[in-house]
Amino acid sequence: MGAVVAETLRSILDAAARGVFPAADGRTTVVPQPSHRDAGVFAFTAHSVVFTDEDPRWVHEALRAVDCDALAASMNARFLAAFMERTGRGSDTIDVMTVGAPLPGEPPLALTKIDDPDHPRVVSSRKRRDDVRVWAADGGVLVLGRGVAGRLEVAVEVDEDVRHRGLGRALAHAARQLGGDEPVWAQVSPGNARSLRAFQAAGYLPVGSEVLLSARRVS
Repeated sequence: MGAVVAETLRSILDAAARGVFPAADGRTTVVPQPSHRDAGVFAFTAHSVVFTDEDPRWVHEALRAVDCDALAASMNARFLAAFMERTGRGSDTIDVMTVGAPLPGEPPLALTKIDDPDHPRVVSSRKRRDDVRVWAADGGVLVLGRGVAGRLEVAVEVDEDVRHRGLGRALAHAARQLGGDEPVWAQVSPGNARSLRAFQAAGYLPVGSEVLLSARRVS
């Protein structure tokens, strides 16, 4: 399946944002978790990256035990279930991983910065991201924050009564201008075709798939 290499998750992501992907050799690279919060799998074309503090030998053995095409093993339900059982973590969904290059200028969309730390969108975003910033538009919300390996991530929300007017696309496009000189990452559920089309229309390119394993909260 592959061997451990001297790379970091951030260096892999930075390269992918530039269009430079891991070799399409059918292997799996295992790198340490960038933080306690974040573990999971990124699947690129014919190459997977597993980020975990577990023994890499366990990862490769668990992948070999999955009865499916080796190229699909890292996103197979059996491997992910074993990964969660091994680490005591949970997950939500497998997402499409997209990235948008930075854009100059100011967003043409009217945005108001939300500085309230108790705002529901700020509170929920801080569970997954650091340095969260939130802007409100007429009928929508834009969130930027530091997610996996410190990458800059965006999330947008559009009110139901203003959908189909291009606001989601405008918010996603504005994030590329608000992010400074950094690429902006967006994770979208494959089944959320409306959101996926909005990000693609705003210039975000698909680079792979991802699943994040979060530490389960103890009640």
